[in-house]
Amino acid sequence: MKDENDQIEIIINNSVFPRLLGVEDENLRYIAGHFKSAITARNDRIMVNGPIAELEIIRRVFTDLEALYLARSGVAKSDIRTILRLSGAAEGEPDRDESSPRPSVKVIDTPHGGIFARGAQQELYVKLIDRMSIVFAVGPAGTGKTYLAVAMAVNRFQRRIVDKIILVRPVVETGETLGFLPGDILEKVDPYFRPLYDALDDILSRDQVRRLMDKGLIEIAPLAYMRGRTLSNAFVILDEAQNTTSGQMKMFLTRLGVGSKALLTGDLTQIDLPNPSSSGLLEAYSLLQGIQGIGFVEFSEVDVVRHRLVAEILRAYEKNSDKKNGK
Repeated sequence: MKDENDQIEIIINNSVFPRLLGVEDENLRYIAGHFKSAITARNDRIMVNGPIAELEIIRRVFTDLEALYLARSGVAKSDIRTILRLSGAAEGEPDRDESSPRPSVKVIDTPHGGIFARGAQQELYVKLIDRMSIVFAVGPAGTGKTYLAVAMAVNRFQRRIVDKIILVRPVVETGETLGFLPGDILEKVDPYFRPLYDALDDILSRDQVRRLMDKGLIEIAPLAYMRGRTLSNAFVILDEAQNTTSGQMKMFLTRLGVGSKALLTGDLTQIDLPNPSSSGLLEAYSLLQGIQGIGFVEFSEVDVVRHRLVAEILRAYEKNSDKKNGK
């Protein structure tokens, strides 16, 4: 009978198993949210208990993901979404229903009130920042990647865990040759750093931000200005990291000194380089998986915390992209 329950075991390659499940089993929970079956991990096996009609679908999802991981040395949330869609799994994410309780991890108090992690992915993001020395956060606009990164930086600075905050962006529109622009370095790069200024001004007062910048305790700089430096006891944020080249990404990651933490945020669908496949973030996101002390979190359109229409707009563009690519 279709409604009868049964149980199966899915054996996964030992070298793949922990990475396939994701940080704190986030991938496993994401997949389980699309099915009625109970899906749990035990040793190197996936245990599935649920309707018979789902069991082989779930087996195929995990075996396809295992094959993809072995071929690419990694899988992204977008890959999991595609495999689930092709398997015929239900659209959406039942485990993220708006009526269910949201995580409420406080990040920092501000003059306007507390800033909290909103949603499971933001909560995971905050936990990774606390535990890891380097964190990569990728996903679309409006998911809080940059804002939470700045909030966590200010939190650690105020608690005197770090001595300074360094905010970095690649300035690809001018090839990072800013000499022809009028004004000093801050005036030259000001338009590119506006989202970071806005976040700082929201978390601190504008006067306080300016005082800290004057003292060199908050530093704003194009990525090119990081070359040759060693960044110690600092909280460093590389925003728009998808627009770094491979060489720039390697240069940035090797600047970290003792007591420093680095956050790299970016949107892999918005690469402005002449050759998008040369993105340093794209390369690093695959190359550095599995290294202890480096964390990865991937946001999707369901994590958007701006106006609800932003998520709808992103979905429309994603569907259009899938049509163009013949998916």
